[in-house]
Amino acid sequence: MVKYVRIRVKSALQRSGLPDIDYALNPYAGCFHSCRYCYAPYYTPYREVSENWGEVVYIKENIVELLQKEIRSKKRGVVGVSTITDPYQPVEREEMLTRRSIKVLLPVGFHVSIQTKSDLVLRDVDVLTEHSSRVDVGLTIITIRDELAKKVEPYAPPPSRRLKALYELSEQGIETWVFLGPIIPGFNDNPRLIEEVIEVASEAGSEVMYDYLHLKSGLEEKLALSGISATSIMLSRSKAWRKKINNTISFLCKKYSVKCKTAFPTKNRTERNILNYFS
Repeated sequence: MVKYVRIRVKSALQRSGLPDIDYALNPYAGCFHSCRYCYAPYYTPYREVSENWGEVVYIKENIVELLQKEIRSKKRGVVGVSTITDPYQPVEREEMLTRRSIKVLLPVGFHVSIQTKSDLVLRDVDVLTEHSSRVDVGLTIITIRDELAKKVEPYAPPPSRRLKALYELSEQGIETWVFLGPIIPGFNDNPRLIEEVIEVASEAGSEVMYDYLHLKSGLEEKLALSGISATSIMLSRSKAWRKKINNTISFLCKKYSVKCKTAFPTKNRTERNILNYFS
């Protein structure tokens, strides 16, 4: 049972240090999906949420009101929705903070870049298509196999539903991309599994952004619950392993004529950018 807490915050938009993203907007703190590889808890400023990830979600009830005020003085740019939570997790169905926020941002010239694991994003296709030139939507898909994904994403909508959303959004003329991340050693780093994701991205006309597992304290224990060994997990820090993955993805992206890029292209700035991105 998830505990939902309503809070009032002092700001809506935070500056982002990530490439291609100027601001971060997080209508919620915490995430119902409770993915076992998630490192967002380590950057969440609310202790109750970070220590009980997936069990406590804060609803920022005044975020739309703040957003309406802040945009009057903010330079137009790209807003990442969201960076420390899933903007379309189940609570959004009733609260509609994400929908209301993008309806504030898009008409006044901001570009909205959405990343989610939920097909609930299709609910807002009317808003997205109306401003399609200033919208892109990314669906996180670490594997297209539902049963495999469930081992590490127990409460997220299955990949099959995300794929349907990806295809429908693309058919509606909305720019889409697939986030293939994290790639976890011994779990979804098999070339065939990676190829399946890149193949469906090609079919949808989507780009692919990929990332590796970022090890944080406690993640090994969580991933062990999914049957992933500590030895495999530690490979994520191996330069040789990463080079192998890079080569595999490069080959497959050429094979399927898909544009691919890493999530953090500038290595020495990665950690600082993550901190900014998840503010």
